[in-house]
Amino acid sequence: MRRRRIPLEAADPVPHGPPPPYVELAWSGELERRAADALRLLGPVCRVCPRACRVDRRADRVGLCGIGRRAIVASAFAHFGEEDCLRGWNGSGTIFFSGCNLRCVFCQNWDISHHVRGEALGPDALGQVMVELQAQGCHNINWVTPEHVVPQILEALPAAVGRGLRLPIVYNTSSYDSLDSLRLLDGIVSIYMPDFKLWSEAACRRYLRRADYAAVARTTIKEMHRQVGPLTVDERGLAVRGLLLRHLVMPGLLEETEAILRWIADELGPGTYVNLMAQYRPAARVDATDEFPEIDRRISRDEWRRAVELALRLGLSLDDRSLAA
Repeated sequence: MRRRRIPLEAADPVPHGPPPPYVELAWSGELERRAADALRLLGPVCRVCPRACRVDRRADRVGLCGIGRRAIVASAFAHFGEEDCLRGWNGSGTIFFSGCNLRCVFCQNWDISHHVRGEALGPDALGQVMVELQAQGCHNINWVTPEHVVPQILEALPAAVGRGLRLPIVYNTSSYDSLDSLRLLDGIVSIYMPDFKLWSEAACRRYLRRADYAAVARTTIKEMHRQVGPLTVDERGLAVRGLLLRHLVMPGLLEETEAILRWIADELGPGTYVNLMAQYRPAARVDATDEFPEIDRRISRDEWRRAVELALRLGLSLDDRSLAA
């Protein structure tokens, strides 16, 4: 696992602004209660995500996600590749969790999402990782692919708060989450960053291997928005609270993009902050097999232009990199 250990006495000054609400939840005991509720989702039949795999992860059995009782961390570091409002000048304190509850055929993190790699961490060790990222001066703690390890994360959070964690939490998700898990995160996550991938059942079945993906995403994204509202930034330009949506534009699938963008404008409001991403490239099974020739290319300039023009016509607030791509 890529991780730089920083002695806590070398930590930067106390994080900017008032402490996030989860600090008060920790002092009141509510955070530990939520962690206990979350751990019950692990078994006897796992209900942490919408797959509801028929396994007892409390007994270290694994479902499709490949993760049992402990979270497995592939890497943890100050990430400078995120949106400007997250990375700032010291980076976003990113924790990449191994395993995944989707099987996207174009996954660019295939090596850790579909093949579980990294270090299995108990609650104390995982909480320490968060505190060390704060000590490096990161602006937030960014949980990447957390959908299947919400109980393990919540189990680690009280110890991290006890050691001084005070950074906003970013929940960086595919949107294939369960409402049971998300409701336990209310008041804990400051910034939700869901990726709305595809819209139609046919496309979700073919490329994500879950026909119900879009239906789940519509429900979960609305719950995230209910919890934190529109994205807000402080006087330094850093995100402090709200929803930041991502959508990867894919070759030949502009009708999927259009349906998603129209839904965002209609259901969440035209001012919703969206990062339209142009970095699609053939990867994973698309690159390794001949099964998906229709998406075995990068997007064209015309496809990108049409996606951006539609988003602007709908009144969505685009990330600066979307406009510059």
